[in-house]
Amino acid sequence: PILQLNPDALHIARKTETERAAGHVRSPLHGIPFVIKDNIATRDRLGTTAGSLALVGSIVPRDAFVVDKLRKAGAVLLGKATLSEWADMRSTVYSEGYSANGGQSRSSYNLTVNPGGSSSGSAVAVANNVVPFALGTETDGSIINPAERNAVVGIKPTVGLTSRAGVVPESEHQDTVGIIARTVRDAAYALDAIYGVDLRDNYTFAQRGNTPSKGYAAALENRSALRGARFGLPWKSFWTFADAEQQSILLDLVDQIRTAGAFIINNTEITDYQTLVSPDGWNWDYGTTRGRPNESEYTYIKVDFYNNLRSYLSELSNTSIRSVDDVINFNNQHPYAEGAEPGLNPAFASGQDGLLASAATQGIMNETYFQALHFCQSRTRQGIDDALRSSRSVKLDALLVPPDVGQTYQIAAQAGYPMITIPAGVHSKSGMPFGLALMGTAFGESELLRTASAIEDLQRVEGGGRARPQWKGLGVENVPVESQCFGC
Repeated sequence: PILQLNPDALHIARKTETERAAGHVRSPLHGIPFVIKDNIATRDRLGTTAGSLALVGSIVPRDAFVVDKLRKAGAVLLGKATLSEWADMRSTVYSEGYSANGGQSRSSYNLTVNPGGSSSGSAVAVANNVVPFALGTETDGSIINPAERNAVVGIKPTVGLTSRAGVVPESEHQDTVGIIARTVRDAAYALDAIYGVDLRDNYTFAQRGNTPSKGYAAALENRSALRGARFGLPWKSFWTFADAEQQSILLDLVDQIRTAGAFIINNTEITDYQTLVSPDGWNWDYGTTRGRPNESEYTYIKVDFYNNLRSYLSELSNTSIRSVDDVINFNNQHPYAEGAEPGLNPAFASGQDGLLASAATQGIMNETYFQALHFCQSRTRQGIDDALRSSRSVKLDALLVPPDVGQTYQIAAQAGYPMITIPAGVHSKSGMPFGLALMGTAFGESELLRTASAIEDLQRVEGGGRARPQWKGLGVENVPVESQCFGC
């Protein structure tokens, strides 16, 4: 899962040990190693490539804001983790977790199937106990999906809680930096270290007045906090798409939560889920599938990518790559390694059609763009908020959803709302884990952490939670990996 090891890691670790011995402990993360997804910039001897050969050798102007904050907290950057190249923006049919610069990331639970992505290496590194926590990024599922598929905790924060400055972008409207960790507590410590207002990312201004005065770790609880808690199950919106085995295991956990004193309210549906939720799995161009590109997430994502990437690349030195068009031209010059056309690289079955779709927009924000953005943001926010208030005007603490159903995190992504997944079970056939996720409203991380930590504590008593990997498919090096999701 590690694309690059930090050559300065041991030196940094010794420095933090010296500080601790002298009685200076900066934070709970002092001396703790971590890795970051290779689309998060560091101004050191590590590169930042988003998995692309096109950015090898490029030099970033500064550490990403979140990295700078972790360094100041005393955490030790061990290296950069592999990812799906360009965070899944380069192709529509591809091998999840693969990049030309990092190769294929594989889950230790089953090395032959989709490890989840695009923060694949971050999740695998935590699952394999290489580090207790890692940073990932999410535009639509890229933290929640790999975390739940590797039996670890994933926090996808509200857009604007963590700065994206210094992160290779996809969409300013949905990008967020989050945490993948072994436990909810570890994740909360990391979140406390990285959130905050950053003048280089004006979206972070929205968090003013919306964050806890004592930080997020103060919200952590034990199972007693489940007494009187209220959870909704959006059954028709999401649960119906989970396979029978997964439903059975997750509902056993829901019964344990109910027995611990929580109220479980079924059919707390996302408003207008029949229109918003794809019945055929995750599909970020679902609006176009329905004949309405002005209601499609992908309509604005591909425009944002063109414009946001150009802004990011403008600050790099030691590279001639300045635009999506330049990346396409580079790939054309390295057609086999970078899969410039379908059939040239098995990891990129559709070639670079995602990049080409973005380039075709030339970054033009037309009426269709703004209609799609407004539709997706407003309708999903209303949908989640309505569901949270759907129980006799009593606000629910969270919606409980099966995150192996990709439509769950897709709705949260379009809304820019937070989501947390915790380990819950393992598919008997594939050996791949799946989680139970909690979905909330904007800047509702404290409530989600409170209830997620309580459920995690309940699992410690009742059994369940993180499972040990079985290393299925060990020795098989298939590319592409099998696109197994749920129901296997």
